[in-house]
Amino acid sequence: MFFKRFYDDDLAQASYMIGCQQTGECLVVDPVRDIQPYLDEAQSQKLRVTHVTETHIHADYLSGSRELAKATGAKLLLSGEGGEGWQYTYGGGDPVKLQGGDSFHIGNVRVDVLHTPGHTPEHLSFLVTDTPRGNTPSMLLSGDFVFVGDLGRPDLLDEAAGGQDTRFIGARQMFASLRDHFLTLPDHVQVWPGHGSGSACGKALGAVPSTTVGYERAVSWWGRLVEQGDENAFTRELLSGQPDAPLYYGRMKQENRDGPALLGEVPPLPELSAGEVRRRLAAGARLIDTRPREEHQAAAPDSSVNLPDGTTFETWAGWLLKPEREFILLAPADRAEQLRRKLWMVGIDQVTGFIPSIEGLPTAPARPIPAEELGQHADALILDVRTKTEHEAGHIPGSRQLHAGRLAWRLPELPRDQELVVHCQGGARSAAAASLLRAEGFNVQELAGGYDAWTKNQARASSTRTSPEAAS
Repeated sequence: MFFKRFYDDDLAQASYMIGCQQTGECLVVDPVRDIQPYLDEAQSQKLRVTHVTETHIHADYLSGSRELAKATGAKLLLSGEGGEGWQYTYGGGDPVKLQGGDSFHIGNVRVDVLHTPGHTPEHLSFLVTDTPRGNTPSMLLSGDFVFVGDLGRPDLLDEAAGGQDTRFIGARQMFASLRDHFLTLPDHVQVWPGHGSGSACGKALGAVPSTTVGYERAVSWWGRLVEQGDENAFTRELLSGQPDAPLYYGRMKQENRDGPALLGEVPPLPELSAGEVRRRLAAGARLIDTRPREEHQAAAPDSSVNLPDGTTFETWAGWLLKPEREFILLAPADRAEQLRRKLWMVGIDQVTGFIPSIEGLPTAPARPIPAEELGQHADALILDVRTKTEHEAGHIPGSRQLHAGRLAWRLPELPRDQELVVHCQGGARSAAAASLLRAEGFNVQELAGGYDAWTKNQARASSTRTSPEAAS
């Protein structure tokens, strides 16, 4: 049996390829929209992509299942569980609708389908058995059911997809899925989840790529509660302390249910002149400035949003960009195409070109204000773009909390006749959020160093007031 994990560090997302070398067939589970890595790996292993499936209707990224099945002619297998509102509405290649209890083969590899609702009603997990080695399963592809050290959150439908108190139903379903499926498996079964540390699909995901049924049974916070049958305590713990869900998750859910647009053959991204970029920006396009935030703050181009090239690029693009608008990348020529492909992950498809430098573009400085100068902005609205849990743990008095992942949808609630001072914990998230607000015409400042800098300044001020020298 061939097995490979593909991992996106930005969205902390894992997809998998399982193959049978004897028959040359392979299955891809939870593919992303840039399908080239799967095609390349299959070719290098002398395998054919014959089956494509996914564990559930994803919320944090746009699925590539439809794209990969179309490109390869593979059989598309989708969950038929979940009831009304949680059925896939797209086809393509006469998709097979999977139910809990079904099984299928990839050559000599058997895949048993488990219906494991909780994170979402339609969620499936896939139990894998390499039959030439026996009939004992070796691994579980658990999607967003069981993570390393955590469980899939059941409140996303309420938080981002318009649900009403579905979190309580989801928590009870999660309890039953663990009791009836996960904890009935042999301890040796490897667990390969759909996300790792950093994902917002849980609250405390582990950083290692996999775990085992036995290890989670022995050390997880939930193992004892499920084995004791304490559903109420389990529900309280599962629902407490979940992070804010970015609002783009609702759009991802709908697009993944109804079928992401097919990309097909995509021509290379053209380089644009400064004059052409200025013309398009004047017509309503946005410039995605992928430079480090310090460079953006020193010379911020008009109509630009600063999403630095790095491990948060996709996440922040989902937070701050809406797909209806035309976008142009400010990025080096050798990075533009790869960044364009990263934007596909969150459905930002209308990227029409790139420009490699700011030469010829109108710019203005956007330098943050030091924490010790915050008192000079007494009439400003202090906007805290951290999560609710961060804000509750400590905040600047009088500040308003609005997670950066919700900002683009809540702009009408913010005053345009008042200065905004935006901050996060250390200054990175707020720099991106402030650039969006600036592009939208708000009077905005950033707080240099964020809440960390403010607390240090408060401590210094308090120390000065209470020192013997100050008292004398």
